[in-house]
Amino acid sequence: MKYIIGIGTNIGDRKQNIDDAVSAFDLVPKTKVLRRSANYETEPVGYADQQDFYNACIEIESELEPNEILGVCLGIEAGFGRVREIKNGPRVIDLDLILAENEKIETANLTVPHPRYTERRFVMIPLLELFPDGTAYGIKFSHHLLGIKGQAIKEL
Repeated sequence: MKYIIGIGTNIGDRKQNIDDAVSAFDLVPKTKVLRRSANYETEPVGYADQQDFYNACIEIESELEPNEILGVCLGIEAGFGRVREIKNGPRVIDLDLILAENEKIETANLTVPHPRYTERRFVMIPLLELFPDGTAYGIKFSHHLLGIKGQAIKEL
């Protein structure tokens, strides 16, 4: 199954953090990174008193189930030393399962598609880079960009 993972960071060497997170997915058994977007510098959403983020999206293919991929994301975050102190606050790495090929999931621990991805320019622009026709896994997403106000973003 294919998955889209959103990556964000605003602590430390932001470019290296993204590169290291992408490399970590290549170390996961039965999983490989198929492609990745460029890195983008983005202003924070929600909690504004923090450094700008670097964001990217990757597409991976894995034999793992969606809840296992969520566990992989949380494990990689823990390996980076991520601490959750402030909602939408600074983080060394943030990994979100955005989409899963042909899957819609709503459980206590996981919602796919990610419930806020269409409200986040820092997800939508890298996703549009990976899927230039604005459709990923049968889901048309590009029209949501018109409704997003603010959220400055620039490709690095």
